[in-house]
Amino acid sequence: MKLYSIETEYFKLDGGAMFGVVPKSIWNKLNPADENNLCNWAMRCFLIEDGNKLILIDNGVGNKQDAKFFGHYYLHGEHTLDSSLKKAGFSKDDITDVILTHLHFDHCGGSIDRVDDKLVPAFKNATYWSNKQHWESATNPNDREKASFLKENILPIQESGQLKFIEHPLERLKEKAKKIDGITSIEIPKKFKFETKFSENISLLFVNGHTAAMMLPKINYNSKTIVYMADLLPSVYHIPMPYVMGYDMFPLTTMNEKKSFLTEALKNDYILFFEHDPVNECCNLHQTERGIRQKETFRLKDI
Repeated sequence: MKLYSIETEYFKLDGGAMFGVVPKSIWNKLNPADENNLCNWAMRCFLIEDGNKLILIDNGVGNKQDAKFFGHYYLHGEHTLDSSLKKAGFSKDDITDVILTHLHFDHCGGSIDRVDDKLVPAFKNATYWSNKQHWESATNPNDREKASFLKENILPIQESGQLKFIEHPLERLKEKAKKIDGITSIEIPKKFKFETKFSENISLLFVNGHTAAMMLPKINYNSKTIVYMADLLPSVYHIPMPYVMGYDMFPLTTMNEKKSFLTEALKNDYILFFEHDPVNECCNLHQTERGIRQKETFRLKDI
């Protein structure tokens, strides 16, 4: 197995939205904002070469939106998805599987290209992986998330016939479901693991605070576990409990999921890989007087 960090463009988002209730006087020391209160963020993907599989996790914002759209996000930087794949020795046609952690535009926009007047899969030989619960929320979005779920990024995946769904862990409990007065009730065991096996070396952890049924890939590599954090922990700066994005649908759920995950990650010495951190690719953890914090930061290639 070989692992590659795949850099795409950087973009800018409002600092207050990214740091939630944390005051600017605090977060601005971590990721300083410009004169428009915008902070710089990465859209970092993850490539796994495993046997005859070449698996890409997320794919950035893409390039098919109009100038007005990109004008809101100030795309910049020297990297693109294509250039980073080329640097690793691959092209989009080599990708066999695309795992989409969730379908917000900055995570799945590169899934679909615009060719003349048609929307076509950017990875023509790949299977695209989502899950039914998240797909339903993305294709029938609530008013809060509607601007993040762009139909041109999503619907053509299904229309191409290249979409498959990963089984949500709760589906395994359906056979044990009880019906009371016409209502189906599923009893969830106390130690139930919201995790599904994807392959021999990859499993997917499901979380629901940021958006419905977001999937965090956990990769077993050289006796280590690397977790692609997506938007549960967008950056090293989001490790402390109060640092929850204003974009999250259910902030208290995110805090509970963070607490549970960080406890597990500390206990098992996980390596965290950050999608949006503009500086840090990876870190490990240690316990401090202020709680669980990053111990060392490093690059994926140094593991």
